[in-house]
Amino acid sequence: MKESQFTPKFFSLLKKGISKEQFRKDFIAGLIVGIVALPLAIAFAIASGVSPDKGLITAIIAGLVISVLGGSRVQIGGPTGAFIVIVYAIVQEFSVDGLIIATFMAGIIMIAMGIARLGNLLKFIPHPLIVGFTSGIAIIIFSSQIKDFFGLSIETVPADFIEKWKVYALNFSSINWSAVAIATGTILLAFNFHRVSKKIPGSIVAILLSTLAVYFFNIPVPTIETVFGEIPNELSMPHFPHINFATVQKLIQPAFAIALLGGIESLLSAVVSDGMIGGRHRSNAELVAQGVANCFSSMFGGIPATGAIARTATNVKNGGRTPIAGIVHAIVLLVIMLVLAPYAKLIPMSCLAGILIVVAYHMSEWRQFRSLLKGNKSDVLILLVTFFLTVIFDLVIAIEIGIVLSSFILMKRMSDNTTVQLANDLFANKDNPDVLFEDELPVLPKGVTMFEINGPLFFGATQTFQDTMYRLQERPKVLILRMRHVPFIDATGIYRLIEIIKKFSEQNTAIILSGVNDNVLRDLLKSDIYAVLSKENLTDSIEKASERAAQIIEKRK
Repeated sequence: MKESQFTPKFFSLLKKGISKEQFRKDFIAGLIVGIVALPLAIAFAIASGVSPDKGLITAIIAGLVISVLGGSRVQIGGPTGAFIVIVYAIVQEFSVDGLIIATFMAGIIMIAMGIARLGNLLKFIPHPLIVGFTSGIAIIIFSSQIKDFFGLSIETVPADFIEKWKVYALNFSSINWSAVAIATGTILLAFNFHRVSKKIPGSIVAILLSTLAVYFFNIPVPTIETVFGEIPNELSMPHFPHINFATVQKLIQPAFAIALLGGIESLLSAVVSDGMIGGRHRSNAELVAQGVANCFSSMFGGIPATGAIARTATNVKNGGRTPIAGIVHAIVLLVIMLVLAPYAKLIPMSCLAGILIVVAYHMSEWRQFRSLLKGNKSDVLILLVTFFLTVIFDLVIAIEIGIVLSSFILMKRMSDNTTVQLANDLFANKDNPDVLFEDELPVLPKGVTMFEINGPLFFGATQTFQDTMYRLQERPKVLILRMRHVPFIDATGIYRLIEIIKKFSEQNTAIILSGVNDNVLRDLLKSDIYAVLSKENLTDSIEKASERAAQIIEKRK
């Protein structure tokens, strides 16, 4: 029996059976990924404007749900850098309670997207748009860590990008060189520790060394404890803040942004991991799982979660091939939270800043950014508009305008490829085989004009179609519209076609449609095309259209 596209991969693999050897590999991979995820979960939470335990809760709850219910064999879920911009803005305006509601709403939206089988549609988001907002997010993450990197004495950092750098410039005299040393050391370890060990991440080594140094040598730098206080070593019971319709109205836009961004990133991660293991994920099951994960994460006080590309790749590279690795990763984080939370409060903020700057570097995709700048003007426009809107204004606005701009450019390209060509001359042009059709007639009957339409007849191209028809200086007795190369027609195309048929009928010119394919014919029939066009004037070949034209001319003599 064929499995549904909504069946979680974990359930499918359990039915087939998982070998002891693969279980061992998944267990080890889960341990490693859990350790890798620890500093990232804490850092992403702090950068998002919430307490560090929120990141751990998200990695535990959402990570477990995504592994159990997801459509990928190896996806590792949790908080990611992509959400920092949105989460920070929501927390600043609506507090943590507003974030909980927005995350829950985003989860519902993602579930609906999955059930509606929109998983495959998210793959059509243009690459320049994705690189644009991802690179923009990287710049924002980098700029948000300057205070902790340099240990600046700033009580409140503005959310606005330009204002933020103004405040940095005014307070640079308060630089803490101990913090700079720790942050710089963290970056160097994160980039180079793989030369020593490929199993142990440099970020973990940096956290251990910097925390021990600050604790034993009393180095005067801010730590998690001095900024946030104690880190709870327990999971709170699920709860949900008071909600009303006015709050929902205000949060619907950021909720959609979280859902769209989460869907894009999770499916991108799944596609990347498919290429690494030679597998194939179930996109709609993955969307549903991401939605459920965000609902549960919000109820436990967590932040938005999605598939994490870096952690998923780490899982694959360490032998993970089933969701067991993701489940183990969540359990490892739970144990760490329950046992080691009192010690995590000693982590220096400058160390976390160094980790996030490394994350920002990897997110920046500067090589792809530079490559896209050499592409066509339309792609460059989408890239730069999305990038600058993300950095200067808002990620939600950037995604919305980026998608709209991409859609307009696509429609412009499609409409440019739709041509309406006067085809009478082609019959007589025997010297140029490139313009001859294999089924052409020797001649058209006298008084008959034919136009060949090539390309989709949709709202972006209908104005050109209508203008071409109305520019005819002399009205023929019969006008044949050859539509064999029209793959589809939309409501606007049908409306314009009907208007042209009516107008030409008033001027005593009969219109014949030739070579209409089944899909276009079905749409025309649904729109009651026979109310303005005789059945005999809708033919399936040019020969029949020519015969019908001759009949009409004969009757009018």
